[in-house]
Amino acid sequence: MIKLYHCKNSRSVRPLWALEEMGLSYELVVMPFPPRSKYEGYLDLNPLGTVPTLKDGDKTLTESTGICQYLVENYGPTELGMNKDEPEYADYINWLFRSDATLTFPLAIVLRYTKLEPEERRNNQIAEDYAIWFHSRLRAVEAALEGKDFLVGDRFTIADIAVGYSLQFADRLGLSDRFKPNCLRYLESLNKRSAYLRLQEKS
Repeated sequence: MIKLYHCKNSRSVRPLWALEEMGLSYELVVMPFPPRSKYEGYLDLNPLGTVPTLKDGDKTLTESTGICQYLVENYGPTELGMNKDEPEYADYINWLFRSDATLTFPLAIVLRYTKLEPEERRNNQIAEDYAIWFHSRLRAVEAALEGKDFLVGDRFTIADIAVGYSLQFADRLGLSDRFKPNCLRYLESLNKRSAYLRLQEKS
């Protein structure tokens, strides 16, 4: 049985969303944040203390987008994945890696310096600099969605889950007021997906 350790609105939304879209059976452990200090034994499961952690038999995975890729490759076939023979496969892989390294990273800095650090260590200038960084990178998403509902393959894939989570994260940080029309439309449609609504109820 697949077991996912999850914190509300964290990166673990990505694999939870994939599990729901694929209709797989799984056990969900909902933890307080940060689990490294608030969930006893979590560091034994994941010494980094990061979220998520997925256990599948003797396998342990801790990278949210990597877990999505693992699920589609090991529990497919599914339209959520893309194979090497498809014309947009390279773009699909690029979006999976871009989702964290380019899009979610600056948002984590904004979150840290506006909400997570003690008051005396919060820094609005750092937060604004990284918000600008995020919005400059979002131009690629805006362009990719021109005349399209999804990023690749004319269908919803885990690339949309991975990148869509970043837009949802930015929205929760109050940064969606600077989104361009395609990203706003995309975010609205993702938020209405039945699998996404189900996972929100479980968090």
